[in-house]
Amino acid sequence: MPHQRSLFDVVGPIMIGPSSSHTAGAVRLGALARAVFGGQPTVADIELHGSFASTGPGHGTDLALAAGLLGMALDDPRIRTALALAADAGMTITLCESDLGEVHPNTARLTLSDADGNATTVQGSSVGGAAVVLSRIGDFDVSISGELPVLIVEHHDEPGVIAAVSALLAAHGVNVASMEVSREMRGAQALMVLETDQPVGDGTVAEMAEVPAVTSIRVVPAV
Repeated sequence: MPHQRSLFDVVGPIMIGPSSSHTAGAVRLGALARAVFGGQPTVADIELHGSFASTGPGHGTDLALAAGLLGMALDDPRIRTALALAADAGMTITLCESDLGEVHPNTARLTLSDADGNATTVQGSSVGGAAVVLSRIGDFDVSISGELPVLIVEHHDEPGVIAAVSALLAAHGVNVASMEVSREMRGAQALMVLETDQPVGDGTVAEMAEVPAVTSIRVVPAV
């Protein structure tokens, strides 16, 4: 059956331009990085790759990434002054060009930290029409679009952890849309990423935190 094109496919997202890839996608990428980090960072070191590095400044990619880190929507008129607003909010942003290897040309790597010493590195790409894919969190490969809520569970690689987390979600009526698990090596640290059809409640998260092998849980809303 042929793909049915939606109005979004034709006219694109409601956004501040000029580019759905370099501007709107960069806003979503920044917003997704903020969501994975768990809030607004105080320091953001951003590496721009490929087209993001070469033509991004002319399309406001730097402003868009800053806007996403501030939690702005795609059509927020303040995007045009996002770097100044980030500075006013106490966020230090540095940008540089970087070769990130064989990745999509519209890719950025963001290393985020706060005053409490929390730090996270995420890498992702703007793949067109404001769609994004987060491809890496720390040392783990992932594939997160931001279209659905995501549960990120870091845990020791041992039998029964995936089953325990899945059982808790089922018990609380949460349907899993997709799951991927990666690990450093057998028996070492692992990362479970679950896209869900509905947000995971605080009570469910608290129960998951009691699973002995689980070391951290992050709830990432759709962006």
